[in-house]
Amino acid sequence: MASSDRTILFSLFMFTVDMRPDDPAYTPVLIGHLKALTEMGYHGFDLPIPPRDTLDHAPEIESYRRLKQTFDKAGLQDAVFTTNVGATQRFDPTSPDAAERQQALDYLKSRVDITAILGGRKDSVMAGPIVLPYGGYPSLDPDTPLWSDALQDWLVDRYETARPVISELADYAGSKGVKLAIEPVDHWETAAPNMVSEVLDFLKGIDSSDVGLAVDVAHVMLGSSGPEAYAKDIAATIAQKRLHYVHISSLDRGSFNDVWIAWDQFLNPILPHFNGPYLVEVFNAIPVFHGPLRQTRRKFWIPGEDEPVAGRPSAYDVARDGLAVVKKQFERLAAA
Repeated sequence: MASSDRTILFSLFMFTVDMRPDDPAYTPVLIGHLKALTEMGYHGFDLPIPPRDTLDHAPEIESYRRLKQTFDKAGLQDAVFTTNVGATQRFDPTSPDAAERQQALDYLKSRVDITAILGGRKDSVMAGPIVLPYGGYPSLDPDTPLWSDALQDWLVDRYETARPVISELADYAGSKGVKLAIEPVDHWETAAPNMVSEVLDFLKGIDSSDVGLAVDVAHVMLGSSGPEAYAKDIAATIAQKRLHYVHISSLDRGSFNDVWIAWDQFLNPILPHFNGPYLVEVFNAIPVFHGPLRQTRRKFWIPGEDEPVAGRPSAYDVARDGLAVVKKQFERLAAA
């Protein structure tokens, strides 16, 4: 299959973690980026949907409906839009408290609604670490963090508690034409789940295939068991019709030029069975990522927002190069 037949998206983590749908000054800037990237050849975009400090999600849902209407009027009606969503300490599906789990379910349902609005029921995928709070490392008290065996034992009840929440969410997402893609994130960023096998084990208690996985090469290489286990787990994911999204990102989450990516081992189990969406994901060194991702490399300057920096690549340069590299790898592996 030619690379042109595969849906390739670009992550807005290059520019922002918040599209600020009610900010009329930022929307034209955002549209400028989307149009420039569409002209490069991207089919669409992965949009971050951050949590808000509210239990009333209706106004926020409407703000994204207006934003989608603005995108359509700007000529972006044919773009594919997926979303990036995470569970949080406030909205935690694994909470032992039933009221808190209901709040988490309501929050995640609101994100499904937003995904359906933005995606227009076309390749609509809501992906991310939606089971346990992203970036969380549990502890019994400030002096007793949970690691290793203690962590794995603690997770058993937490996963069991979360299954009914995610099961109901999957049914709701299916009714909206949205696929849920749980992303296993490596242990450098979050406590669990870290591996494809762990998400598959969690999903054994959920019948709906509307909930599945987003697989990220950076997380696989930083926190997986190895290529044989990965290939076996991907085969199981595909057999269950649960592979919903594939993320391609360099290990430092930066440029794709000369990267440590095991292209053959990562893509060969996937390409014959999955057309997309594939995501080119770059985390730019914008301030919000400095601490959480330990950003030490220089920022890719952003056209229309930053002054050009001579001798350094722009965000658009990196996006263009990333698309070219991914297409080249698709074509090479298809011809092998």
